[in-house]
Amino acid sequence: MSRRTSVSLALLLAALCACSAAAQEQRPAAETLTRFEVPEARQAVAVSDRFFYAIDNRTLVKLDKTTGQAVAKWEGPKAGPILHLDSGVVRDGKLYTAHSNYPDWPMTSSIEVWDAETLKHLESHSFGIDRGSFTWLDRDPQGRWWGAFANYNRVFDKSPVAYGNKYATQLVRFNADWSVAEAFVYPDALVAKFQDMSNSGGAFGPDGRLYISGHDNAELYVVAPPEMGSVMVWQETIPVEIAGQGFAFDPAQPGVVWGLIRGKAGAASQVTVSRLPTAK
Repeated sequence: MSRRTSVSLALLLAALCACSAAAQEQRPAAETLTRFEVPEARQAVAVSDRFFYAIDNRTLVKLDKTTGQAVAKWEGPKAGPILHLDSGVVRDGKLYTAHSNYPDWPMTSSIEVWDAETLKHLESHSFGIDRGSFTWLDRDPQGRWWGAFANYNRVFDKSPVAYGNKYATQLVRFNADWSVAEAFVYPDALVAKFQDMSNSGGAFGPDGRLYISGHDNAELYVVAPPEMGSVMVWQETIPVEIAGQGFAFDPAQPGVVWGLIRGKAGAASQVTVSRLPTAK
């Protein structure tokens, strides 16, 4: 292959990648309906018909959706086995949470399951050292569980190297026994949106499509499995009043999303409730 041909091929591939990144659509911004001040809302929000759940590293708080009043709480000890709860979803009366040892090394992860009514811990499934740091899980309309193992470009004091590599973040579909049935990565242009962090949240919307969030940006991204290959297709971007992290769709109000904005400089975190615009 000549040098001229190699350069032409490289330019063609770059153009194709640019077209692929540009193919995703920008939806109008979501409408913010209400907010709640919830100090424990630091990692994620989960939602059921009548309640929402604020999630922090070692804390779960169940709150009334109308009043915002706390009705139950679970808090793990500092020296206990629960280190970093990252996201949650309520299914069949259970609160499923993604858990990891972030930012410790090597990365280990587990699924922790709680009774959504009482917040009593029910069961655990450990992945051990796996594909990264487990950040979210949800069940698709066909009843199959999906989730993400995040990797990061951020460097922590205890290590001279990045905590993984954000481009190694993987979206996986599980078998019934939590083994991995198939795995995908996100397109580079979308991973760049994560800055030095990674994919923090994910949930299937009432339209059956998969929505994900980064760690900081006030946006949701709609992605879909590819027809061929291993790279997810980035379909849409939707501005929402959140700050990345874990979010959840309201089962009682189709198209309504619960998310959070972490409090800074002593301010309380806020849980936001937003209605997504209709897709074109």
